Amino acid sequence: MSERPTLLLVHGAWHGSWAWEPLTAVLENRGWAVETVDLPTVHAADPVGLHVTDDAEAIADAIAAIDGPVVVVAHSYGGVPTTQGALAENVQHIVYIAAFVLDEGEALLAAVGGVAPSWWVIDGPLATAGTAEEPPASLFFGDVDPDVAAAAVARLKAQSVLAFQEPITAVAWRTKPSTFIVTEQDAVYPVPAQEALAARAGSTVRRLDTSHSPFLSQPDAVADIIEEAARA
Repeated sequence: MSERPTLLLVHGAWHGSWAWEPLTAVLENRGWAVETVDLPTVHAADPVGLHVTDDAEAIADAIAAIDGPVVVVAHSYGGVPTTQGALAENVQHIVYIAAFVLDEGEALLAAVGGVAPSWWVIDGPLATAGTAEEPPASLFFGDVDPDVAAAAVARLKAQSVLAFQEPITAVAWRTKPSTFIVTEQDAVYPVPAQEALAARAGSTVRRLDTSHSPFLSQPDAVADIIEEAARA
């Protein structure tokens, strides 16, 4: 495809499209068209009972609404529904940022050992992130400017726990080229696990010496990698 692709950014668990604002500004300043999607398991009026399939369908709908080629950029949990939802012919590349790149029949909770991490706070059908002992600022935003990190923490929302329990049923990385950004100072996603999933998917690996959220701490560096993938 010779046409410059649109970049579709897919946020991670508990986050929203707001997390991409610094990166979007950099990319748009460089001349890229950028779209985002708010996942319904976080942002629906009532996310209770929604599954990863609902998020995958939202991503597929966002892709279908774009006329021309698309590069999908997915962070963390966002990699799960992206893997299921980014099957359309016009998707030319997927960029996974410290993302969970699962295979058919796998679910995120099973991928992290089958037991919710200590910093997940599960309240019935919903889950939130972070405790007093393991605050979200340290978990997600360790190298982010403190004021920016505090503003981000204030915008985190509860998410349907079913999003983490449902296995995916389709795998886009089997037919789409992908790039995986390993975040080398990640407090929630061990580097060896990132590397293992990237290798299984056959992803091109790029590395950043950042926390789990490089789009907030090093948006220019993330933009460089996305541009490389989009021009491949």
